[in-house]
Amino acid sequence: MGERIDVDVAIVGAGLAGLTVAAELADAGRAVLVLEARDRVGGRTLNQDIGDGAVVEMGGQWIGPTQDRIASVARRLGIDTFPTWVEGDELAYFGRRRHRYSGEMPRLNPLVLADLAQATTRLDRLARRVPLQRPWDAGRAGEWDGMTFATWLRRAVKTARAREILDLYLATILATETSNFSLLHALFYVHAGSGFQILSTLEGGAQQDRLVGGSQVVALRLAEQLGDAVRLQAPVRRVRHDGSTVRLEGDGVRVTARRAVIAIPPTLAARIDYDPQLPAARDQLTQRLPQGTVIKVNAVYDEPFWRADGLNGFAWGPGQPVRFALDNSPPDARAGVLVGFITGEAARRLGRVDARARRQAVLDSLRFYHGERAGRPQAYHEVDWSAEPWTRGCFGAHFPPGVWTQYGPALREPIGRLHWAGTETSPVWNGYMDGAVRSGERAAAEVLAALDETAETAERSPAVALPKAS
Repeated sequence: MGERIDVDVAIVGAGLAGLTVAAELADAGRAVLVLEARDRVGGRTLNQDIGDGAVVEMGGQWIGPTQDRIASVARRLGIDTFPTWVEGDELAYFGRRRHRYSGEMPRLNPLVLADLAQATTRLDRLARRVPLQRPWDAGRAGEWDGMTFATWLRRAVKTARAREILDLYLATILATETSNFSLLHALFYVHAGSGFQILSTLEGGAQQDRLVGGSQVVALRLAEQLGDAVRLQAPVRRVRHDGSTVRLEGDGVRVTARRAVIAIPPTLAARIDYDPQLPAARDQLTQRLPQGTVIKVNAVYDEPFWRADGLNGFAWGPGQPVRFALDNSPPDARAGVLVGFITGEAARRLGRVDARARRQAVLDSLRFYHGERAGRPQAYHEVDWSAEPWTRGCFGAHFPPGVWTQYGPALREPIGRLHWAGTETSPVWNGYMDGAVRSGERAAAEVLAALDETAETAERSPAVALPKAS
């Protein structure tokens, strides 16, 4: 039957969202318990030891301007940041043609650059017209949600090269083909991330800084503060909820709580058995929110050799399985590390081959970008996030056509005593670590308000005299 525990609030998931909920509620004096299916905390953040006290990040890792909440939590926990390495030139490949450049874009045909500029300007202008809290209320929501982003690209971008670049960026950021998400979702995502420029750049953008000790250290320190209030290897299988309590049944533990917060990706939240069943709108929503497909790799070398060639490690190409590669070396450069992202169709294809063939394909990509030495790392690490049983994809969920306008209100709306958190529920920095923290803070505030309201109602209710036995 398992251990029985009574708490004020139970939280499902020990990622950044769930741990933030727990920390906020514990600070407010509430008894909490976090139930985590994995044998570790951190969710979609994960450190990999590469020796000599250094780590690399196998999951979410960067923070940048306007990501104020994750930055605040890191400061409070005593975690410093250091800048992503940006000194030197960048590389772009179109076909076999190599472009070495500094600045935002390689030296392309002026018509292509002008087309790209007008398209990103228009994208930002339209994105600002999407209300972050209620994207479905945008003036042209029905029109924008009725087409894919790929359709908009074909209509709004005149040159094939500019379309190719924008398609590559958005498909990589959302880890799926641009034909899989709506224009409305793309506009919401760009607005939530402070604009296309910040989303897509290193210095001054979303990839500007890294966390000393690796991004998972945030979750590790939050969990350390919570102590026994975090239970690992305790996947929640069933949630019974009624007008007075929530009862959660996990492996080896049964928890009774006044409220519960489900802080896991929507596709995983849908796999819990709810009694009574969730309203149709919520269930239909989670049926329609697929996770992106990402294989993240880190190749480790004895030094960041590309720096001696005046390169900063950033390389990209539409035709390569590794769409983007960046310098992911430790801050003191005791080793050189190239991090690469395989997304969408390429990740699905390479996810079906054996590990040796996949590693070879990745190293061939890095060799294509950075020469023969890039194909001979000292160590190689990869995580296929779509194959992780308690994630089933990264970086987050995306909204296909029709989902925002038909089911959007069900995303964050509490159901009785059940509340929802996770980066997918955040209207700001959706899909990022900052969004996860924001969602946890919002869910904690909801729960505290509900608990306080219940307490006030109980205090105001007159005592009821029971009839005496005759």
